[in-house]
Amino acid sequence: MLNISGLKEGIVIDHIQPGGAMKIYEYLNLEKMDCQVAIIKNAKSNKMGKKDIIKIEGNLNIDLNVLGVLDHKITINIIKDNKIVGKHLLELPETVTNIIKCKNPRCITSIEQELPHKFKLTNREHRIYRCVYCESKFKGN
Repeated sequence: MLNISGLKEGIVIDHIQPGGAMKIYEYLNLEKMDCQVAIIKNAKSNKMGKKDIIKIEGNLNIDLNVLGVLDHKITINIIKDNKIVGKHLLELPETVTNIIKCKNPRCITSIEQELPHKFKLTNREHRIYRCVYCESKFKGN
């Protein structure tokens, strides 16, 4: 059995779809941060069968709601003094920038590389976002 020690202070991103941890690692730009990060892939889960987990040490100043765009089942645990002191339920943001990329080859973002990829939430119930430039649809997990 693999044993990853607990956190004194930080956050645990839990219930990530199996194989999804690296995508979240990249979206949060964790490689640019000077903190310890543990990525656990294919951990056993009673609820999901298998799941990924990311543990991040220290205080983070990140808008974690963007993770709801990628996977709405993710849970966030806030850790202080080795205890869970809060659970953060993800809410879908109204707009997201450079989190998801427009896949339409005719979109202006394909031609103008420096343009930000902006999406607006158009259907909260079905988690559908649309590109603000070309209206292409993105549906979250």
